[in-house]
Parts: sequence; structure tokens; C-alpha cells
Amino acid sequence: MDLQVRAVAKYIRMSPQKVKLVVDLVRGKQVDEALTLLKYSTKAAARPVAKVIRSAAANAEENYGLSPQELYIAEIYADKGPTYKRGRFGARGRFKPILKRSTHITVVLGGVEQAAR
Repeated sequence: MDLQVRAVAKYIRMSPQKVKLVVDLVRGKQVDEALTLLKYSTKAAARPVAKVIRSAAANAEENYGLSPQELYIAEIYADKGPTYKRGRFGARGRFKPILKRSTHITVVLGGVEQAAR
């Protein structure tokens, strides 16, 4: 039986394109290593991604008694959330649309002993 623990953060007010750059950094890494990478990353998306990874690790520890040291990131992805459409008025009666994008971040953690099999 494959034990997989997941956590989801929805409606993060950041473009999915920017979040995917950070998500690609930590895919497949150990949880501790991923959190260290994100701690020293200069990207703004590193903070919400780290928060979701910590949440998934806490879920694994609380619900299944797994240690965060024996977990790795099995899946992580950033999906498109709703886009808020706003705008500004430009010169000569024109309207300049502003799209405020949002993201849903999903993290699935697996145990290290599963990776060895």
C-alpha cells in the first residue's frame, strides 16, 4: 500500500507561471532539503510553497505518525486558479485590462522506504 499525504493551498494571489518556477526546484527532493532550498530562495513564491510543504509534513506526522526526515516530495504542482479581471482607464477613452491571477498549490508526500522499492 502506498501511503501518500497531501496538502493543498488554494487561491494564492500569485501567477501560476511564477509559482511553477519554484515548484520545479523542489520536485522529488527530501522535505528537509526542499525547505532549506526555499528558505534561501529569492523568489516570492518560495514562501507559500514552503508553507504548503510544511503543512503536508505536519499532516503526515499528526495523522500517520511519520517523521518529516523520512518523507520526500512525490508530487507537487501549481494549477491555475480564478483570474480577477480589473482595469485602468487609458488615454483617449481606452480601457487597459489588468488580470490578477491566482494559483492552487498541491503537494503529495511519500515515504522514503517507498522510493527505494
